[in-house]
Amino acid sequence: RFGSSFRVTHRFTRPLGAGTFSNLASDLFGLDSGAQVGLEYRFGIVAGTQIGIHRTSDRTIQLLAQHQLMRQNDQRPLGIDVIASIDGTNNFRDSYSPAVGAVISRTLGRSGALYAHPIWINNTNPLPSDRTDENDTFLIGVGGRFRVRPSVYLVGEAAPRVGHTPGVSYVSFGVERRAGGHSFQLNFSNGFGTTLGQIAQGGISDENWYIGFNISRKFF
Repeated sequence: RFGSSFRVTHRFTRPLGAGTFSNLASDLFGLDSGAQVGLEYRFGIVAGTQIGIHRTSDRTIQLLAQHQLMRQNDQRPLGIDVIASIDGTNNFRDSYSPAVGAVISRTLGRSGALYAHPIWINNTNPLPSDRTDENDTFLIGVGGRFRVRPSVYLVGEAAPRVGHTPGVSYVSFGVERRAGGHSFQLNFSNGFGTTLGQIAQGGISDENWYIGFNISRKFF
C-alpha cells in the first residue's frame, strides 16, 4: 500500500543490421538515432492492487490497473494477478485499445523467475476496412529472468499472438543490473512497443533489431 515505481523505457530507432559495420560504428551503434521513449508511474492504492500510467513519445497513453489474486507460497506454486489497461493514441484522444488478461509468475528461489501473460487486446487494427477484418489480438507473453551474479540478471521475453497479427511477434532480450531500488536494463528487441496495444501490433521484422534500455526505481 502506497508503494510506487517509476520507469523510463528508451528504444533507439536505427536497426543494428542496416548498412555496414563502419556505418553502424559511426552512428555509435544506433545511439545517434532518434528514439521512442516511454515514461511510466505505478502506485499501490491498497496491498496487492496498483494503478499506473505509461506514455510513449509517439503520444500514446496507457492507463492500467493490476490486482493480485494469489501470492506464491509453500502451498501455492504460482502467483496470479489480473490486469486491465487501455491505450489511447494522440494523447488519449483518438484510437483506443482496451486489454484484459492475467500475469502468472513463478519465482525460482533466488535464481530467477518465469512469467506468462495471456492477454486479449481489442482494436489492434488501426484501419479496418470492413467488419470481416480482424480487430482483436490474443497474445501469450512469456518471459524469464535468471540471476548470473548477485545483482546481475539475464532477461528475455516474447509475445506470440493469434487473431490480428501484423508484423512479427515481439521479442526482446537483455541484461539487467540491480542496485537497491534501482534497476538498469540494456536490451535488444525487434520493435519499439512498450504498451500492451503496441506489443499486440508486433515488432518491425525478424531481420531488424534495435538497442534500448530501461531504467526503473521502486519507492517502498
